[in-house]
Amino acid sequence: MTLQEKLRDALQDIVEGRNVKRAKHDLVYNGKDVSELFVEVLYRCNFLPTTVNTVEIAPGERVPAFYLENQTAYFGWVFWEKFTQLRLRKLFGTVVRNTKGDWLIQITPTSSKIIYVNQLTVFEMDIDRPFEL
Repeated sequence: MTLQEKLRDALQDIVEGRNVKRAKHDLVYNGKDVSELFVEVLYRCNFLPTTVNTVEIAPGERVPAFYLENQTAYFGWVFWEKFTQLRLRKLFGTVVRNTKGDWLIQITPTSSKIIYVNQLTVFEMDIDRPFEL
């Protein structure tokens, strides 16, 4: 197995959450940026580029997603955040938290930032307890 194949397999483990926790991952290997290879793996695993606004999910559902920034991949979910019975907002939130316990990175539907989402993998969630994602 070549180094490129081993690296691709390791990145696929990150994307699929196998043998490694999906969280925050540096996309540099031996000083080389491997972001392009990571995006290639994302595509192969049905994670396609989109915005939060265009993700089609219902309240009480979530889909896995990655946000790439400065040679770093952040794993998170696109879901509906509930404020009150009548006030909801769709959001990408990372599994990595800030010091206050909130999502380190939050991307709202008004943002044009690109995230990579697997809309084929929809999970149910308790909309009243998004912190337990």
